[in-house]
Amino acid sequence: MAGSTKSTTKKRTPRKTTAKSKATANGASRAFTPEPGDFRRYWDSGHTHESLGLEAETLLAMYRSMMLQRRFEERAAQMYGRQKISGFLHLYIGQEAVSVGSVWATRPDDPIITAYRDHGLALARGMSSKAGMAELFGKIDGCSRGKGGSMHFFDVEKSFYGGHGIVGGQIPVGVGMAFALKYKETGGCALTYFGDGAINQGAFHEAANLAALYELPVLLVVENNEYAMGTAVHRATAEPDLYKQAYAYGMTGAIVDGMDVFEVYHAMKELADEARAGKPALVEIRTYRYRGHSMSDPQKYRTKEELEQKKDEDPILVFKAYLLENDIATNEQLDALDEEVKAEVMEAVEFAENSPFPPLETMYEDIYTQEDYPFLA
Repeated sequence: MAGSTKSTTKKRTPRKTTAKSKATANGASRAFTPEPGDFRRYWDSGHTHESLGLEAETLLAMYRSMMLQRRFEERAAQMYGRQKISGFLHLYIGQEAVSVGSVWATRPDDPIITAYRDHGLALARGMSSKAGMAELFGKIDGCSRGKGGSMHFFDVEKSFYGGHGIVGGQIPVGVGMAFALKYKETGGCALTYFGDGAINQGAFHEAANLAALYELPVLLVVENNEYAMGTAVHRATAEPDLYKQAYAYGMTGAIVDGMDVFEVYHAMKELADEARAGKPALVEIRTYRYRGHSMSDPQKYRTKEELEQKKDEDPILVFKAYLLENDIATNEQLDALDEEVKAEVMEAVEFAENSPFPPLETMYEDIYTQEDYPFLA
């Protein structure tokens, strides 16, 4: 039997970290001292409609869109309670300044892609409220022919590409759209939205790396409404200032007051123009949702006091106060506009009620791009 031998394996000596590395392959030394990041703050900047170049007519159109989203969502919640809508229903109530500020600051053909809380952005971009409500009802006249439901609104004519149910799944697609825009030299900017919970997904980091590496025209927009389902940001993310994650990819990082439509407009317009020139950005828009994550959410993770305090920051009330104080509109005008919006939403409900369900023979339509897919043979 062979005798034992001593091991010749040497213990590894921990590598010391110094201020500078050893010479690199090309002979240059590389400093490890981090450079300051390009961080921006769009908060309490005191912008007025005049400083932003917005006319009174535009302001009223923006306010109408915010009201349409609010009334649409309120009626959708009511219809869910009456069992007219089934499945998931994620409401956008409280986040209207994000959608309106973004859409009005960018081009109509800039592609938008978002997560499952998608009604607000779709309506802001111009989707018909009838098509949206019919989709919630699961009817064939819906924007996705009744097959998508709440989480999968879609309108190619409006450059709105969903509505995606997988957390973070839309982020690489948005960066892919940006790649296409750059390749085709369209001058467009891909507006890619996701929630605060999605920033911890690997898909975000892979996409952010490619966006920066190829200098793509994309804005990675975090709609930080403070809760990923029922988990507060500080309990899920080591660095709760999410915009700072841009530093790792050499991108601009911006924090925006998402309860102020002017701040959102200013930020998105400035950053989108830079993105078109090959400077992508991570944009954290801090907002708040007044309803639960979905209709089945008991909301035990926040107090009634917190919710009431946040209602003082309601973006619609803040915008309405501005319009009144600056003589853009009177109370009577805004009340009439609200009644007009309510009537539109009720027409959308009636339209959805009267629309037929998709016929059985359409079950496999719009599913596979290949029409002669073997399963259908």
